[in-house]
Amino acid sequence: MLFDFISHVNAEGAIIASISSTPSLLAKAGVLKNKKYTVGLSLEGLDKLGFFDLSHLSEDLVVQDGNIITARGIGFIQFGITVGKALHLSFDENWYRA
Repeated sequence: MLFDFISHVNAEGAIIASISSTPSLLAKAGVLKNKKYTVGLSLEGLDKLGFFDLSHLSEDLVVQDGNIITARGIGFIQFGITVGKALHLSFDENWYRA
């Protein structure tokens, strides 16, 4: 049911944002297919799960590929900024640094 929902909102072109280990839900739902992504799991963990396409894995803290935004947990500030921009929100990018 959850994976069907993820697939549906992806097919609708909605912004989907996922951080830390939760990109595994996107991979399991098939929405990371042919998408560049990052995730807060080890290569060994990704390999054990068996549903990640490692050829599209990035070591960047935050990756946006189309409507999909993924991030490693330590990139939470840039993740928030990226999500805000993707949603066309008006905000001060330096709010956290102040």
